[in-house]
Amino acid sequence: MRYAIIGAGMMGNEHIRNIAITEGAETVAAADPHEGSRDWAKLTMDGAPIALFEDYRDLLNEADSFDAVIVATPNHTHRAVLEDVFATGKHVLIEKPLCTTIEDCRWVADQTADYPGVVWMGLEYRWMPPVTRFVDEVRAGAAGDVKMLTIREHRFPFLRKIGDWNRFNRNSGGTLVEKSCHFFDLMRHVIGAEPVRVMASGGQDVNHLDEAYDGEVPDIMDNAFVIVEFDNGVRACHELCMFVTQLEQREHLTVTGTKGALEVTIPQGELAHTLNTGNDTVRTRIEVEARVLEAGHHHGASYYQHLAFQEAIRNGTPPLVTVEDGLRSVAMGLAAQRSIAEGRIVDMAEFGL
Repeated sequence: MRYAIIGAGMMGNEHIRNIAITEGAETVAAADPHEGSRDWAKLTMDGAPIALFEDYRDLLNEADSFDAVIVATPNHTHRAVLEDVFATGKHVLIEKPLCTTIEDCRWVADQTADYPGVVWMGLEYRWMPPVTRFVDEVRAGAAGDVKMLTIREHRFPFLRKIGDWNRFNRNSGGTLVEKSCHFFDLMRHVIGAEPVRVMASGGQDVNHLDEAYDGEVPDIMDNAFVIVEFDNGVRACHELCMFVTQLEQREHLTVTGTKGALEVTIPQGELAHTLNTGNDTVRTRIEVEARVLEAGHHHGASYYQHLAFQEAIRNGTPPLVTVEDGLRSVAMGLAAQRSIAEGRIVDMAEFGL
């Protein structure tokens, strides 16, 4: 399986490292307009050969040399890049978020309706081994009928990007699209239903307020609470804080049901199961191979996502995470941001969903 990477920044290089430890796969080419990023990709390859391009269109002209493309460019460039990528008919993995607007997301969905290759949405949080086990236990009925889901992330501020593109909503889609689309996707994945209403409160209270770019101060939120009501009656809450640097457990997922509760923590990777009968909580540590943890920043998720992506390509089966999943995760983030901006409950029907 020969990969070409478009966008050799942090995520592009994380993909290169994970492909390197995947049997039967290799990165053969990468494109990025920034020389430092191309140098980073060469360094990450650790002496293995790689063709490097400044313009991704020159890379696509060599389409016979690769089987699959990973699009890991800045969010607001996804549609323009995909217009050229889709012309090749190659298999594609699109990094999250799918696009920054619902209109561009729908364009991608339309283009891929009869596409010859596998188009995989890179919402890799599904593939963290502790989260995968958590979902399996929920679906097996460990907590009974699910009534509530809470997803909390307390983490450090956004990292610096080339050209500081991620400092502005117009480029990233906004914090609840750029960061939280992962969690909105997990809500749908865990609950197995579709959102109908979103209500949120949030703001920019700490991060980036002392920065300016061409005289413009960043406008990205750094904290929020989001409540989502689903069409099966389940409620979910997402809590995000992006000015915490030393919290031991960065992410918590908790399901509460008619029989009890399940909780998983990242990076500890501990699954806790408590029943309403009053029995002691059962705790299980979900281990991840050291080489897999070292290959990325997402608790092994990128590696396991690649295994599933490659299996779909080799077997000719549909992607397990689709463009439609990407569209809906973006729409939920946009709905939450609209709720904050306008101070009201937002119906998903406003996005045609």
